[in-house]
Amino acid sequence: MTTKPIKWTYLKYLFWFGPILTIMGITAQEVAGEWSPVSLALLIAGLLIIGLWFLLLDQIAPGFWGRRSTQVGTNAIIATLAMFVIIGLINFLGVRYGVQIDLTENQLFTLSPQSQQVVRNLDQSVKVWVFESPANPADQELLENYRRYGSNLEFEFIDPQLQPELAQKFNVNYIGEVYLEYGNQRELVQTISQGERLSEVQLTNAIERITGDRTDKVYFLQGHGERPLEASDEGGLSQAVSALETKNFTVEPLNLAEQPAVPDDASLIVIAGPKRALFEPEVQALEDYLADGGSLLVMIDPDTNPGLEPLLSDWGVMLTNQIVIDASGQGRLVGLGPATPLVTQYGDHPITQDFGTGFSIYPLAQPVDTQPVEGIQETPLVITNPQSWAENTPEQQPLEFNEQEGDRPGPLVLGVALSRQAESSTASSKSEPEATETPEAEGEDTDQPEATETPEAEGEETDEPEATETPEVSPEDTDEPEAETPEASPTASPEESPEASPSPIQTNESQAKEDEAESRLIVYGNSNFATDSWFDQQLNPDIFINSVSWLSKRDEQALSISPKEPEDRRINLTPVQSGILGWLALLIVPAFGFLTAGMLWWLRR
Repeated sequence: MTTKPIKWTYLKYLFWFGPILTIMGITAQEVAGEWSPVSLALLIAGLLIIGLWFLLLDQIAPGFWGRRSTQVGTNAIIATLAMFVIIGLINFLGVRYGVQIDLTENQLFTLSPQSQQVVRNLDQSVKVWVFESPANPADQELLENYRRYGSNLEFEFIDPQLQPELAQKFNVNYIGEVYLEYGNQRELVQTISQGERLSEVQLTNAIERITGDRTDKVYFLQGHGERPLEASDEGGLSQAVSALETKNFTVEPLNLAEQPAVPDDASLIVIAGPKRALFEPEVQALEDYLADGGSLLVMIDPDTNPGLEPLLSDWGVMLTNQIVIDASGQGRLVGLGPATPLVTQYGDHPITQDFGTGFSIYPLAQPVDTQPVEGIQETPLVITNPQSWAENTPEQQPLEFNEQEGDRPGPLVLGVALSRQAESSTASSKSEPEATETPEAEGEDTDQPEATETPEAEGEETDEPEATETPEVSPEDTDEPEAETPEASPTASPEESPEASPSPIQTNESQAKEDEAESRLIVYGNSNFATDSWFDQQLNPDIFINSVSWLSKRDEQALSISPKEPEDRRINLTPVQSGILGWLALLIVPAFGFLTAGMLWWLRR
């Protein structure tokens, strides 16, 4: 009996069933979303055929592994697999340690410093619920940007149709509603749609609002022709008021003619564009308020006399009623006249620290002059360019710089921030020894008058910790100085004494007390920039909001520019221009290419 040898010539083609069945099994799993018996059977059959092919490879194709083509093919397969591994590793590192580079002109895809600071300051989890499905890529990218700056911010897109219980929990009325959840608090941020996507401005303000536990009351002085708080043809402040309310400020009008003093709950007073003079008692009430550590924002237009000279001169501020003329021509490029300065230079102050060379606009402004006053720290905020001047006779046309008629050359200051120690805090600091003395120290009361009457007494005030070392002090009191002084530990070296300085918490508390005991004043020679007509122009809202924030002594919060919005960069072409562009793209340029290629072929044939 003879056996016929197996004809491997045709059996070798059965190898292709292996990869085909394997691909069919994987495809079936991808389509079904799970491993079914059919997909598993196809995959196992394919892998078995491939395995058998490798086992019988020497009999199917003798000398296969020694062939040069096999070596070249194996090298190509290994190189291809290595390339896929490298690409996968790069993608893994990119996802794990992602770095985003925003190449847009106004950093459109980068969160503003304010938003970054707000997310970094989150000490508890804040979750953004977006009731829309599928998720819009732009909204998802924005929320992922937020999460890059703080792990305490989470977000989730919810389909209200698939999860009606969750939608009912948030009382969702429309598709696209975005809610913010912070602990037990929930707040509607906005309702997004195809025409209105998720706004960084609204989301950041909502996070500040829901996480903030502080509400400041801002009083706007009324009764002297000031700017109205509602929309008005006379230049209302409705947009500025709305912007303040989104920042947890409560805005109310104030009439000092009806009440003799500034309310105790006032965080600051705003005097916006008064046209008539204040009564003397009103000015005195404002002076007393400032002396007690209050804050005042004064915005005065030219050709007005609000009667604030006594208050302003006490702070070294003078207004000359001149009009600032901008001769640089920058404003004319965007349709502004010479009497509307376009400012790009700002002082070194928390209010303007992130403005860079951004634009802000001040129509019909007057310069704010200052002179040094002992104990008052002043910082220019808004500065015009060197091509500007202060026009003393604006009624004379044309407007030309004439120093003989009182004109003054630029650059000019349009706004200044001032601060000084409150008089009440100074008085209280002098009386501190009385408050800290223990009953046992009554015997030392004879020294107290010296502490308040002679300069040496101030030196004694700084030695207050020594008073705690007296035997009369209670044991509880003696524990604290021992922990903060080298004497507390016998082994403590003199170099360790600096470590006994107050903790960061104590430092922050002392800084907060210093801020509360500080009087602050900001004076702008213009109120138009905050009116509804100009409020949304360039950095104008940031100038106003940051000024109010600084005056309210919210120094621990971010003061920065508002989140950026995309710029409209459409090119408006006439029909002739669009026709020429079309013919160039569709006919002339391709025809030139074909003609050049034909000439080269003709020359080289």
